[in-house]
Amino acid sequence: MALLPILKFPDPRLRKKAAPVAAVDDSLRRLAADMAETMYAAPGIGLAATQVDVHKQVIVIDISEDKSGLITLINPRIVERDGEQVYEEGCLSVPGIYDKVTRAEHVKVRTLTLDGSETEIDAHGLLAVCIQHEMDHLQGKVFVDHLSQLKQTRIKTKLAKQARESA
Repeated sequence: MALLPILKFPDPRLRKKAAPVAAVDDSLRRLAADMAETMYAAPGIGLAATQVDVHKQVIVIDISEDKSGLITLINPRIVERDGEQVYEEGCLSVPGIYDKVTRAEHVKVRTLTLDGSETEIDAHGLLAVCIQHEMDHLQGKVFVDHLSQLKQTRIKTKLAKQARESA
C-alpha cells in the first residue's frame, strides 16, 4: 500500500468528472487500499479518487472511531433521498476550512463492492453526509461550492496565503 498525494483546492483537477469503473479488478482493489491508507493518514473519514487525481468513480469512507468500518463505493448512485440536515463539513482537499452545508438526511445508494457485486447502502446522519460529500467530488464539486461566493473568495485567499507561507 502507498500514501497518495491529495489535491488541494482550487486545483483544477478537482473539477474533473470521474468516469465509471469498467471492471473491478486487482488494480482497482489496490487503488481502494491506497486510498484508505491515505484517508486514515490524513486523517479523514472519506476520500474520493478524484482527490488523489484518479478520475474513476471510487470512494472510501470510514466514520467509525476505531477505523473498523471501512466501506468502498464503486460507481455509486443515489436511488433515494429524503429529509434535510445541516452538518459542519471539512475536506482533505480544503485543509483547515469548515462550514455548514445542507444535505439530505437519508440516502439510499446503489454501488458495487470490491468483489464486483452490487449492493445498497441505507445511510442516515453523518454517513449520509459523507457519501453525498464524496459523491460531489466524483462530479467535480467541492463542498465550498455549496457556500456563498463571498465565503468561497475568502477560502481561496486563506488557502493561497497558507500555500505561500509553507513554501
